[in-house]
Amino acid sequence: MNIEIINNDMKEAMKSGDKFKLTVLRMLKSALQNEKISKNHDLDENEIIAVIKKQVKVRKDSIKEYSEYNRMDLVENLEHEIEILSKYLPEELSESEINKVIDEVFEKLKPASIKDMGNVMKELNPLLATKADMSIVSKIVKEKLN
Repeated sequence: MNIEIINNDMKEAMKSGDKFKLTVLRMLKSALQNEKISKNHDLDENEIIAVIKKQVKVRKDSIKEYSEYNRMDLVENLEHEIEILSKYLPEELSESEINKVIDEVFEKLKPASIKDMGNVMKELNPLLATKADMSIVSKIVKEKLN
């Protein structure tokens, strides 16, 4: 994944008159630019994916909020934004694949209790951060430690 793909998709959205997609991609490009400035270097693939995942997470959190207040019009827009952003993310691992990686880390670290969760997550983060929802990973690790 690189920024060129996003730029090309922005041009396509402009040409086709897809204002909604164009707006979403502009927000994404802005978020990527802000991250580039804060890190003070060009973003690598993992950093780009992390920014996109963060954008998706923000929208998922907003969906929960808007659903509570029965603002389905806004929920639909956010779901459409997530759909657009998700195209730039790699395929997420299945739960069984996540479990396999977690088992390997458990074998390596041999955690004894929930107190070791921080070390386990620190080991898992570089392995799974771009390939899985870390809240699911955290839940699985917690279950295995209890």
